[in-house]
Amino acid sequence: MANIVSFAKALGDPTRWRIVRMVMDEPLCVCELADILDMPQSSVSSHVQIIRKAGLLESEKCEKWTYFRVEAKYLKIIHTMENLFSADHGHDWNEDQAKMAKRLSERLDSCCPGPKKLGSRKRTNLQRNPAK
Repeated sequence: MANIVSFAKALGDPTRWRIVRMVMDEPLCVCELADILDMPQSSVSSHVQIIRKAGLLESEKCEKWTYFRVEAKYLKIIHTMENLFSADHGHDWNEDQAKMAKRLSERLDSCCPGPKKLGSRKRTNLQRNPAK
């Protein structure tokens, strides 16, 4: 992570916060995030780059796609923030989760092949509160 300001900037936007929450457990590419967020790929890519430059994401290149997931060392602090700031973030997390599950179920039939390394590594045992 570059510094605390970059970290705060990366998480200080509602769209970037949604992206971080989505890629905490499951690696996703920009086109998958764009579908889930219902936003243009270029906008999602710009948000992902801010998060990446803050050092919060690990990535895996797979053919022409790059998959992103939150670096393991930041999971605990992001999980804590998620619990501390449980107020309305301006978007329904349950809706995001449903869209993400639908998009992931379509992964084999889509243009995105899915990550090899990031997708096979088991994540943390931290329990997330899905209702938030």
